[in-house]
Amino acid sequence: MKSIYKLSLVALAVVGLTACNQEQDVAQKKVELTTDAQKEAYSVGGSIGKYMSGHIKEQEELGFAVDRTMVIKGFSDGLGEEMQLTEEEMQTVLQDLDKKLNDKRLEQAEALAAKSVAEGKKFLEDNKAKEGVTTTESGLQYEVLEAGKGDKPAAEDTVEVHYRGTLIDGTEFDSSYARGETAKFPLNRVIPGWTEGVQLMPVGAKYKFVIPAELAYGDRDTGTIPANSTLVFEVELVSVEKAAAAAAATK
Repeated sequence: MKSIYKLSLVALAVVGLTACNQEQDVAQKKVELTTDAQKEAYSVGGSIGKYMSGHIKEQEELGFAVDRTMVIKGFSDGLGEEMQLTEEEMQTVLQDLDKKLNDKRLEQAEALAAKSVAEGKKFLEDNKAKEGVTTTESGLQYEVLEAGKGDKPAAEDTVEVHYRGTLIDGTEFDSSYARGETAKFPLNRVIPGWTEGVQLMPVGAKYKFVIPAELAYGDRDTGTIPANSTLVFEVELVSVEKAAAAAAATK
């Protein structure tokens, strides 16, 4: 199927911004959307405009100014098929812009990762000195918030837990409490800090874990968790399903 638009992401973004700005006079008035044709045209412009809004915001946050006057002019010329640059010239310009943006993103990501390492190290040092905090040989830190009396799981067992995960600045990135239901999973299929830490817990206990980046997601950026992040979890162990019992039940 032939694509309607033969543009790179940056090119599409540029078209979107111009579409929004070029129709500025029209946007001052409330338009009637009564026919299918009107709704279709409006939806095309609106979807491109919304895409562009995010792209331009990111470009400016990365330190690259956007000349909206030229954007509008380019869009207008494109509609009239009176371009002042050839398609090949524009493609080269847009590829160069893509590279500059990607280089800047990489630079910022590396700076953020280095910052996370330094901040995580300090947080771990400060937390280690607190009363009630135990540090294991691997570097995992834990604190008993509520003692339990049940069995402790093995790595091969399936555990049912309630938990809340945050970055060291308190930003919450995951919570079973927020979802209103417990989570269940084999303990050996999660991050190493969880596999080690939850094995220390008897059923009914609630622990607080501070997990160094190397026992969490390392230098991976998950989107909600920046690379090299030290993580904080409050975990409540609700139940344990022993691996041997589960295997026997399937026979």
